[in-house]
Amino acid sequence: MKRDIQLYLIILIVALTGCAGRTQKGSGNSLSSDTGKAVLTFREYEHLFGKVNEGGKAGCIFTFENTGTSDLVILAATTTCGCTVPEYDRKPVSPGETGKLEVIFDTSGRSGIQSKIITIRSNAVNPVVLLKITAEVINNNNN
Repeated sequence: MKRDIQLYLIILIVALTGCAGRTQKGSGNSLSSDTGKAVLTFREYEHLFGKVNEGGKAGCIFTFENTGTSDLVILAATTTCGCTVPEYDRKPVSPGETGKLEVIFDTSGRSGIQSKIITIRSNAVNPVVLLKITAEVINNNNN
């Protein structure tokens, strides 16, 4: 499953960077004026909660590092469902520094296997990164 996510991320990054490959011609000195690029690297791209009871909230923290040479700024973190809320620090992350993105999943009204995607947009050379959470929501009502 992790391999599928990695493959999906690579395809997405290639597609997005391929579309952004055309630039306006400048004075010809673009390489000498390059101030560096931010690179967003997460330690993990997927979190498995396992079994959780319906009605509660489950949370996890995704840790990332700026492995580039310029400040990293997370511009947005969005989800596929209102039951999942990402929170992150909006301050720039310097090269070599780490940051955290917390994800809270509300299990109310859910049952069975639940998978949610969190889309991270930043100023990095990999401008879109996808994270995934998965849980098996157990309903303890035996009506």
